[in-house]
Amino acid sequence: MEVNKKIEKFLNENKIKYELIEHRKVFTAYDKAATLKVKPKVVAKTLVLRLDKDFAIVLIPANKNLDKEKIKKQVNIIRKKNGLNKIKKVDFVNEAWMKKNLKGTKIGAIPPFGGLWKIQTFADKSFLNEKTIFINAGDYCQSLKVSPKIFQKLSECVLGSFSVAK
Repeated sequence: MEVNKKIEKFLNENKIKYELIEHRKVFTAYDKAATLKVKPKVVAKTLVLRLDKDFAIVLIPANKNLDKEKIKKQVNIIRKKNGLNKIKKVDFVNEAWMKKNLKGTKIGAIPPFGGLWKIQTFADKSFLNEKTIFINAGDYCQSLKVSPKIFQKLSECVLGSFSVAK
């Protein structure tokens, strides 16, 4: 099986080294960690958020939950630097929005590359402590094994602390 063509093109254009991993069908990052027999802290969970009228992709470890206040604070720091108004609300987007706007991937298997859809990407900096991480490849039976340093390489990605222990 091959990785989705749109994702493959994005990875190659950005010179991102990756290994495509085939595994049994899973629907959660935590189940993916169990299936791959790796620690949940190296499996990334991709979340798609609505920030008032804007959107963002956030990548956090499988063993953590999103801290909406932390992401809101980081977004508002960036917006202030750019002379924009603060956001007031952070919420998860619904499946209908994802189906319409994030074509080519399955809901729950969205890859963490906002650049594919011109959406801001945020990645939890705890990944930088790991040698490799496993991220979504757009399908429930595939993952990408990558170096977490790729997020530093992607200019639109903001690194920070956006998660809390479960």
